Amino acid sequence: MKNAGNLQVTLPSDREVMLTRVFNAPRHLVFEAFTKAELLQRWFGPRGFTMPVCEVDFKVGGAFHFVLRAPNGKEMSMRGVYREIAGPGRMVHMESFDDFPMGEAQVTTILVEQDGKTTLTATVLSPSKEVRDAVIKSGMEHGAAESYDKLEELLAAMPLQAGANGAA
Repeated sequence: MKNAGNLQVTLPSDREVMLTRVFNAPRHLVFEAFTKAELLQRWFGPRGFTMPVCEVDFKVGGAFHFVLRAPNGKEMSMRGVYREIAGPGRMVHMESFDDFPMGEAQVTTILVEQDGKTTLTATVLSPSKEVRDAVIKSGMEHGAAESYDKLEELLAAMPLQAGANGAA
């Protein structure tokens, strides 16, 4: 797994990882791909991984649960709760991984559209510097980069008008 350069990863503080990626798609489509289980299953996770469990209750206080299965059969389970949803421009959720008891991280996702392209900025606030550093060492940058590459491919195949109503 490799980051081909489309994903920028920075460390704005001792506890944060910031992921930035531009998608060649309008904001409402990117938002839709992040919020609908049937779309998440098509792009979330590195290449070769499947998502046999994808439960999404997309509302403030609603929960999600994902299980990713690697090509070798090993599974990774993650879950969380949506804390804030501000239209297609901002989402905040808590997330944790069942196999990594490092506590919960807060993920703030901002989507900004300009000239038909959407810049995604996801800031992961870890409970400590040690947890942030362990996440970086895990290779999450490469898995995220592959996931976002798959998302770009999915977005290219989606009709532009999908989900356009309510994209205020």
